[in-house]
Parts: sequence; structure tokens; C-alpha cells
Amino acid sequence: MASKVYDAIVIGSGITGGWAAKELSEKGLETLVLEAGRPITPENDYVEHVPVWEKKFRGMNDTRKLDQEQPVQRTCGGLDEWNSKFFVNDRENPYTTPDGKPFLWIRGRQVGGRSITWGRQTYRWSDLDFEANLREGIAVDWPIRYADIAPWYDYVEDFIGVSGQAEGLPQLPDGKFLPPMEFNCAEVIVRDAIARHFPGERRMTMGRCAILTQLHRGRMPCHYCGPCARGCMTRSYFSSLNSTLPAALATGKTTVRPFSVVHSLVFDANTRKLTAVRVIDGQSKQAIEFRANVFFLCASALESARILLNSANPEFPDGLANSSGELGHNLMDHLMGGGARGRIEGNEDKAPLGHRPNGIYVPRFRNVKQKQSFLRGYGFQGGGSREGWQRGANTPGFGADFKQALGRPGPWSMGLYGFGECLPNHGNFIAIDKGKVDAWGIPTLHITAQWRENERALLQDMAVTASEMLEAAGAKDIDSFVEDNAPGLTIHEMGTARMGRDPKTSVLNAHNQAHDVQNLFVTDGACMASSSCVNPSLTYMALTARACDYAVQQMKRGEL
Repeated sequence: MASKVYDAIVIGSGITGGWAAKELSEKGLETLVLEAGRPITPENDYVEHVPVWEKKFRGMNDTRKLDQEQPVQRTCGGLDEWNSKFFVNDRENPYTTPDGKPFLWIRGRQVGGRSITWGRQTYRWSDLDFEANLREGIAVDWPIRYADIAPWYDYVEDFIGVSGQAEGLPQLPDGKFLPPMEFNCAEVIVRDAIARHFPGERRMTMGRCAILTQLHRGRMPCHYCGPCARGCMTRSYFSSLNSTLPAALATGKTTVRPFSVVHSLVFDANTRKLTAVRVIDGQSKQAIEFRANVFFLCASALESARILLNSANPEFPDGLANSSGELGHNLMDHLMGGGARGRIEGNEDKAPLGHRPNGIYVPRFRNVKQKQSFLRGYGFQGGGSREGWQRGANTPGFGADFKQALGRPGPWSMGLYGFGECLPNHGNFIAIDKGKVDAWGIPTLHITAQWRENERALLQDMAVTASEMLEAAGAKDIDSFVEDNAPGLTIHEMGTARMGRDPKTSVLNAHNQAHDVQNLFVTDGACMASSSCVNPSLTYMALTARACDYAVQQMKRGEL
């Protein structure tokens, strides 16, 4: 065991881990950040401008290697030959699922975590979300409301930089926005048609995203180069590597230790506090312990719950801080894949300028004013585009005329792709698979999750309403669809250590503090009591900043 005692240990260096490191160190705490994966050097690892002809497989991926080492990760549409190194090796990081019930666990193990490759859509929740469980008698009530988190949304948005447009919608609160990105001509047609045909009900706005449209806190505005998920040398999009970790390191009080695979946490039954974290060195495979006074679990919803389950002890035989029996249960992910696409005629003399790293957003409109036959709702992401030369792969033709035709853009099209809310359900859960370990000898997970009737009803309705909006815009050749995507693929997993008012039915209190272990905070997606239908990362960040403030206040009062 290392003899040094840190003020705080943060487990994970992604979106929430970076925020915890920044907040704790800026408040004066000597902080150790433990990251399971390797360090990242942007000058070497960010490869957004390496041209396709310099890649060994010309951008088509080494499919044999993917089949052998990343069969799960390759199902993520954001993985390519440039950035596959930012996704885990599935052979080293196994897990199991029941037959016929797949869960696609998309992971990134490196300093910065998945914040390097995330989609950057950044939305606030509203009380329509925070009150839903109580209103409908589902799961447990959130212990907070919008008023509790709104100041922290402000605080986080001011630091990370969010471009967007105010809309005045109660179900999608406005934030502190940088100027929004611009619509293209096809999107303007659809936006205006939605406003005419569905007044007061549906609205299309520009996506709210953590990508800068102007100089902000020393970071440069986006120049629309396109391949964000390969890294960003201008630091124009938010990631912990681009933003919060540098701020934490600038205090001189943060140490980041890569190759630190956390095994479990050490609990002292006498003080009812954590004393240390057990780590397997990722390179030497040697075990070591690090001690601290307060611990923040920010490893992601499944990894944080896995660590707690692997930390079982005589007092908590079913997992640390699990007197409620809810640890590992209530796993949620956003469902995705209902929608429509269609051809937008006209504007052949116009073409997109650059590669805008953002799309449109249609906020939730179901179960806002009028009740539907299903619960909760969904929003649409998507956008307008023109087909490029790649359409030649699926278009019949041959010769010079065909080649010249492909040199000109194809027709405009518009797509609306739905993302819906998953209801919390005790039967969606994770458990330790004691018969399988990862490359570091740590027991891994068995994941049981499936979509149920309400989720499937949302998907069907997405296809209907997306088609309605495109039809209203005069779109041609409308193609509606309902995809059958497995849980996990949206990469918004949450809920495995939920917040709540009652220690008998929840793992964490209103400040993300474990009911059972006073100096343990869990601020990643594990803490969520419901899933809303909007992207959750902004809420994770705001909850983390809020929890850090509370923890430091408690420490100053001698209550931790």
C-alpha cells in the first residue's frame, strides 16, 4: 500500500472524472485521478487530418482484426480506421449476456475516456423529466428538481462552451449559449414546414452541442473539418482531455495515473468509511493500494457499479453500499432507431459549406401537453445533406459520363432519427460473472437488459411522426424505418446506482453521496433515477460539480 494519503481519489478520467478532478483540486484538495487506460498525447494520437490514402486499409478498417479484437466495439458507427484505438479490446475486456438478449457495451479506456469520441449533444433536463417517476408511480422519485441543478447547468455550460439557440420550451430549458450553427437550405424548408403545420406542438432547432462557434476560454472555434471522433487539435469540442483535466493539472494539486485498473474499494466497518482503492497496474499486473479521505467514482455507469459489486465484504455481501439491494439494477440506455428520410427537391445550386459537426434537433412533443397510449417521449436528431461521389457504390453506371455525374452533388435529402426514453426497470441489471475475468484478473459482468413494450411503442411512433413532418415539407420518396438496435448501442447507459430519497430503495442521496458510505460519491451515469430522452452528459457534469461542492463543504465542517 502506498503510504501517501490523498485528500481525494477520482476513479475515471472521462467526462465526469475530469470535472471531479477540476472541481476538487481548484477547491484545494490534493487529488489523484486513476485511469485504467493509457495516456493520450494529442500531437501523436489525434489524427483527424491524416488522409485516407495514408491509412493501410484506405479507411475501410482491418476487418479481420476487428472481428478478433473488437467485435462489440465495431458495432458503434463512430469507430473507424483512424480512431479504433480509442475503443477497448473486447478480448481483454469480456462480459456476458443471456442468449438472445444482447447488450452492446461500447467503451474507451484512455485518459479522457469516451469524452474523446462522444457525440457532444448537450441538453438540459426539465422537471418534466425529474418529476416523471413520481407522477407515474414508476421506480423512485428523483431527490432533486430542476431548480436544484439549474445553477450547475449554468456553471458547466459557461466553462465548456455550448453553441445553441434559445427556444423558450419548458420541456427543454434554454442555457447559456454561444451562437448556434447555421441550418442548410434543406433544413430550413423542413423547419419552416414543421412550424406551419404543427404550430405550438413541434419545433425544429439547431442542435445544442459542446463545440465552440467562437473563441472561448482560450479554445479556438470549430473550423468544420469534420472528423471530430478522431481528436481535435484546436480543442474546439469539449473533452476532459481538452478542457477539465488541463484545468485540474494547472492547480498543481492533481496527479493523473494511467494504467491503473481499479479492482475494488476498501471499507472500514468501524468508521463506516472507505480507506483505500485496490488497483491492478495495467502494465506490470501488480496489485497496489492508494489511500484517500474522499472517493469519487466516475468510471461510467457499468464500470462504477462493477467496482462496487466487486467490493463486497461481510457487511455488504451483495456489493458495497448496497443495503437497498438496488445496486446494479435499473440499467437504462436510450433507445434509438425510429424515423424517416426523404428527398427535398430544389436548391441544386447550393451545397454545404465544410463539414458541420452538428445536426438539427426536434425536442420532445409527445406526452408534453396531451397524453399518448405510451409513457414519456422522444426527440429527433438528424439533418439535411447532399449525396456525394460515394453514391456511386450503389448506383448503376459506367464510363466517362457516369464518372462526371458523380463529380456533381446528388439531390438534397433530409433525415429524422429518433432517440427515446427507456423506463427504469429492476429486471434490467448487471451482476458479477464469477466465472469470467478480464485481462487483469478482475471478475467481469453479466448484463441482462431488454427493451419492453413501452420502448417498442416509442420506436413505432417515431417512424410515424417523422414521416408526417417530412410529408408536410413536401419531401419525396419518404422512407420510414424502425431499427432493431440492441440496448447499449446508444452509449447512454445509466441507472445502476440510482439516487433517491429513501436509503431502502436507492444507493445515493440528493448529493450523489452513498447512503451507506459517507465518503463515497458516484457522479457518472450510474446515479440516474430515470433516463429522460435527451442526451445525458450535461446532467452528469452538472451533478458532478454540485457533488464536489457539497463534499468539500462537508470536509470543511469535519463531517466527512
